[in-house]
Amino acid sequence: MQMTVEELLEKGLALPLMEEFYTIQGEGFHTGKPAWFTRIGGCDVGCSWCDVKESWNAATWPLTPTDEIIKKIVDCPAGAVVVTGGEPLMYNLAYLCSEVKKHNITTFLETSGSHQLTGEWDWICLSPKKFSPPLEEIYQKADEYKVIIQSKGDFAWAEKNIHRLRSNCRLYLQPEWSRAEAIMEDIVDYVKANPKWNISLQSHKYMHIP
Repeated sequence: MQMTVEELLEKGLALPLMEEFYTIQGEGFHTGKPAWFTRIGGCDVGCSWCDVKESWNAATWPLTPTDEIIKKIVDCPAGAVVVTGGEPLMYNLAYLCSEVKKHNITTFLETSGSHQLTGEWDWICLSPKKFSPPLEEIYQKADEYKVIIQSKGDFAWAEKNIHRLRSNCRLYLQPEWSRAEAIMEDIVDYVKANPKWNISLQSHKYMHIP
């Protein structure tokens, strides 16, 4: 019997695929490394400064069989996939991860942490949002904690929850792109005064790549 859309989504056998492409990771700890990017549509966080607002409405994007998505990931020479959104944890990602792991693909997740974690991940980048904070369970699983800085008040937010993280979690402050020039000096000064933090830049935008 053919599955309904709801059943396919529940089992992770289909996902609303916004886009997929081969590029260079531009942010955080793994900056400069090649990877296949799978961007899943749908987001209920809604950051005002989001540069992919078109991803928010999942209904805009075709419900794609996960096996088709997996084939593209496996065929990419990088041997690594970054799953991003939108907010990818709105969906069950266990099947996607289990299948690509059979091909020794390294799995990276970019998430706000506002939904239950599914899937097997080699690296989790947790980027928290004030208005939809992460679930408690994900703090101890994050490998990288990347906070977007839009104004000076965001430094206090960045510090607020780092006690929940593992001691070896990498800490990053990243300027919001449209405010980068205005806020960069403050970020540099803050990191110099608080060297547990690193600076992340959206280097892919400087390279003019996706």
